[in-house]
Amino acid sequence: MQHARTNSILARLRAFRLIAAIPTALAVSACGRAVAEEPAAYVVEVSDVTAKVGEPAMMRATLRIRDGYRILKAYNNRVIALSSLDDGVAFDRKVVRATVQDDALVFAVGLRATKPGKHPINGIFRVGYIQGDSEFAMVSIRLIATVTGTE
Repeated sequence: MQHARTNSILARLRAFRLIAAIPTALAVSACGRAVAEEPAAYVVEVSDVTAKVGEPAMMRATLRIRDGYRILKAYNNRVIALSSLDDGVAFDRKVVRATVQDDALVFAVGLRATKPGKHPINGIFRVGYIQGDSEFAMVSIRLIATVTGTE
């Protein structure tokens, strides 16, 4: 009799834990959707580059701030982790800081094609923004482009 009572109590505790967890799971799920649907603070503009193999070239990337946001100028806005999928591009610097021009962050990425052909490159923009009067955030945005080396 005691064993059946203990099993009954344990079953009820499991049920209560499950019921208590449901609102938390729903809240987390709803928050995830809200974040995914939130518009990005920046619009990314990156042009692909064509350059002779071995010659210096410059890729210009611009992040334009959307209405309702401001650039967090005090933050170390930069592009990092620059890499080439096939080692077909060498970068002048591992980290490139932004300059602020006309309410946009501008990145001048020095590079060289090391072999002919199309070479996918990527990196990560680490930038900050202010929304409203005092809400600010630092975010990561992907940089994806192509460098074409010519002979």
